[in-house]
Amino acid sequence: MKKLISFLFLIITLFSCNSTKHVAKDAHMLTQNYIYVDSVRDKSTELQKYILQKPNPRFLDLPFALYFHNIGNHNKPKTPTEWAKKNPRSYNLIKKIFSEKQSIAYAKSFISINNWFLSYEGPEIINDRKVNNTKNNLWSYYKTKGYFKSKVTSKINRYNDKKATVEYYISRGKPTVLDTITLKIESPVLDSIYYSNNFKSLLKSGDQYNDNNFRNEASKVIKLYKNNGIYNFKESSLGFYVDSTRVDNKTNVDFIISGNRLEDENGTYVNKPYKVHKVKEINVYTDYSFSKKNEVIKDSITYNGMNFLAFDKNRFNPKYLSESIFIKKNGIYKDTLRNLTRNHLKSLKNFKSTNIKFTEILGSDTDLKMDILLSPIEKYTLGLETELTHSNIRNIGTSAKFSIANRNTFRGAELLKLSFLGSYFNSINGPGWEIGSDASIEIPRFVAPFGLRRLVPKRMSPRTLFSVGASFQKNIGLDRKTFTVLADYKWNYNTKKTIQIEAINLQYIQNLNVNRYFDIYSSEFKTLDDIAKTYDDTVNPSTPNHPLSDNLDNQASEAIKFMEKVSSNNSFRASNPQDYNTTVNILDRYKIITSDFLIPTLAYTFNYNSQTDFKDNNFSFFRLRIANSGNILGLISNKTNSNNKKTFLDIPLAQYFKTDFEFKQFWDVGFSSVFGFRTFLGAIIPYNNSDIPFIKSYFAGGSNDIRAWQTYELGPGSRNTGLEFNVGSLKFLTSVEYRFPVFSKLKGALFIDAGNIWDITNSEFVDDDAKFNGLKSLKNIAIGSGIGARLDFSFLILRFDVGFKTFEPYLSGQKWFKNYNFKSAVYNIGINYPF
Repeated sequence: MKKLISFLFLIITLFSCNSTKHVAKDAHMLTQNYIYVDSVRDKSTELQKYILQKPNPRFLDLPFALYFHNIGNHNKPKTPTEWAKKNPRSYNLIKKIFSEKQSIAYAKSFISINNWFLSYEGPEIINDRKVNNTKNNLWSYYKTKGYFKSKVTSKINRYNDKKATVEYYISRGKPTVLDTITLKIESPVLDSIYYSNNFKSLLKSGDQYNDNNFRNEASKVIKLYKNNGIYNFKESSLGFYVDSTRVDNKTNVDFIISGNRLEDENGTYVNKPYKVHKVKEINVYTDYSFSKKNEVIKDSITYNGMNFLAFDKNRFNPKYLSESIFIKKNGIYKDTLRNLTRNHLKSLKNFKSTNIKFTEILGSDTDLKMDILLSPIEKYTLGLETELTHSNIRNIGTSAKFSIANRNTFRGAELLKLSFLGSYFNSINGPGWEIGSDASIEIPRFVAPFGLRRLVPKRMSPRTLFSVGASFQKNIGLDRKTFTVLADYKWNYNTKKTIQIEAINLQYIQNLNVNRYFDIYSSEFKTLDDIAKTYDDTVNPSTPNHPLSDNLDNQASEAIKFMEKVSSNNSFRASNPQDYNTTVNILDRYKIITSDFLIPTLAYTFNYNSQTDFKDNNFSFFRLRIANSGNILGLISNKTNSNNKKTFLDIPLAQYFKTDFEFKQFWDVGFSSVFGFRTFLGAIIPYNNSDIPFIKSYFAGGSNDIRAWQTYELGPGSRNTGLEFNVGSLKFLTSVEYRFPVFSKLKGALFIDAGNIWDITNSEFVDDDAKFNGLKSLKNIAIGSGIGARLDFSFLILRFDVGFKTFEPYLSGQKWFKNYNFKSAVYNIGINYPF
């Protein structure tokens, strides 16, 4: 490994020494920009966007894309004919052995390779014109901030190695502040709207001049009028007049709102006064397409003052479709209602496009006609998803999900979906498979008794989801059947906040092959076998228990008999307390994992996401989920099983409270780079003597978790159990990641993950080093760090991460960097970002 790293370092060094290979004799390559504001260097990202010329992108402070470019040669032949003249011996040899067709292909391959290297970004050559334009950009920027007398100079430092840096010096001067602000509204209609809405201006006397405040003021005024019936209000009717004659760094502002607009009438522009518009006619085309727009309407229904029109047959129930239209007949035009209608119609997932058009009705200058053009998606659509999987539990495997969707199932824009899942892979115990199916129907409104649907207004896009499903696993754990029933309610409180209530989330888990427990958890059987030897030596040498069993079919029964024998032996508990606790712990774990469970969950989830679109890299995300299992059914049933666990229909009932908290924050740090932070805290507390189902417990490690450890490998606490599946009832996780471009679609990442799992059930059989004992347990937080590469295809991101164990809390002695090497590293392959 050291030789490989040294070789790569040598190659990089050779490339970096020749980074100016393609720089002309009198030219210089830009390596750095420096900005000084009032003699102080500015390293913020705010000013970088105004610099027109930037150095070549760098990864680990090296311009790899430039190195690739420099491997190519601009002087090499561009056509097979030119290549043949330059390389006659090779060309003619291929031609003689094969044919001229093959020699041409041979030449093209070398040309293509050279062009591929040259396709990467070449050296950024200093350009005086771009430097001057950058000075103008910076001067204009500070002018928008009120520094009308700022000065910007530049200095280009050219060096003998064909490299150069540029320094920009900005002297801002004294800022201008607003003095007297005068508002004049030239229309009684606009004046009335302005003052009746108690409009609060953003322009205030004494504030520093800022262009953004004027833009925001204009946007706010336009929004005010367009939401109060002034359908055709235009930005050109707004005028800000700044007094530039004053020399005391103050300025007066006259804000004039014109009462007229210019309209084109037969080639002549005419001034027309603004008036309040009302919507007098509403037409909804439910099967619109460009090819049908001139055809005759064949189906027409009028409902609630709206005309529902179709070129064929109207397949949507007007009652439900009208609930997504918030502008009503004879109502005042409002931009917010127009946007709300568009977004709500899109959320129905039944239309390819939604176009809303307004036109003035002939003969009236206050009446509007609204046409809603809906282009439906095909009623039936098929979907297929495939995925390759790999983990410490499953070796390379494949899975596929086939689905069929039926839109507008009951003419109310419902979405009925049937899905079928299958997977096959090799696990640590041989080949395994899973099959499953589920059926769901998503209804774009609340379906609830007792008039509860009225609690959430339609503008919040309430949605109801009903789902049933089943899956069957073979050679995954103990093999099991899982049945689920779900009734889920979700709505958007506003554009950033979403609320979800799982009124019914019922899971029934049935283990099919509990006798395979020690087949799967072989390390636990080995531990018991070692304890059996100690037990024979200290308690009962006349009736040996060791070895427990060499017969796989008898392993489980022999191990269970031995564990029950140990748990009831007080003398062994006194003489070998650690082995006793280990045995009882394994027995308790065996009972939990092999038990069937009925998990009836009621949950509340709150999401906050400030991201405006997928290009927004400055946003925060917050998620809180509170869940309870088994409360209602626990009150209904008074039955318990032999282990004193509450049951319902003779099935052990999972009873617990669970809370998950997650927060993420992202910052755009410039140069197409993003810094991300994520933290997660979760706890699950059982009650009424209930166990925590294995699938509801927390685990640590994996490609979306602490990437230096494999799934289920880490914890709990400072324990290094060596078990195949480690779980806990408390989890803390935090990550930071720096994402940056390398070249083309390739992006890089540097990351640090930290966290662990602990036990907070206060079970007497859990070792102290696995329990959470207050703040002192935080010293057992594991830390991993690493590097990653991502191929960004916009719609899909392929991810490869290498995680190195940085701090291992379970080690004795040296815990930092002891296994910080490629041999102990974990290699993760994933799709999309880890958070």
